[in-house]
Amino acid sequence: MLVAACSSKPGRAEPMATSRCDAPPASRILEANEGERRVRRPPPTAAGRALGLFVIKVDCQNGGSPDLFFAYEDIPPGLQIRPHHHPHMDEILIIRQGSGLATLSGREARVTAGATIYIPRDTTVSLRNTGAEPLSIAWVFPNNSYGDYLREGSVKEGEPVTPFTADEYAGRRARFAWLQMIEPQ
Repeated sequence: MLVAACSSKPGRAEPMATSRCDAPPASRILEANEGERRVRRPPPTAAGRALGLFVIKVDCQNGGSPDLFFAYEDIPPGLQIRPHHHPHMDEILIIRQGSGLATLSGREARVTAGATIYIPRDTTVSLRNTGAEPLSIAWVFPNNSYGDYLREGSVKEGEPVTPFTADEYAGRRARFAWLQMIEPQ
């Protein structure tokens, strides 16, 4: 059966359940600049680091999707999405604009506008902007619980961006240990 072939790996409990949304799903048409605009807070050791904006397009709080998480992000020139992996969910990245270097489990490839990167669960990935303009990406997760992690690590655009304190950062890492993100300490 196809369903059995696509189920979780044996012995790996899914730590996150599909979110229960307060509102029923609602169809949406969003222009490029529409969505929940947020800026990441830097970890304690990276105070003052330039951070890019990301825009949550669809999740439980935006459109009422109980299943999907979809967002846009611009990675400034020279910056990167640090190496990490998600043990419990696949991810799809779509390069919308710019150019970069994608690394999947140690294999590198140049990417440009229109490229699609499929990242199976347990695959280490990083993406570096190697161009002179922002590397604009769209990304999709099959479970919207990732939005909780992102919201806790960011502020709405226009709000002051303060670095995490060491205690805040350690607490966040503990609450979201199931993501097994490789982040700066």
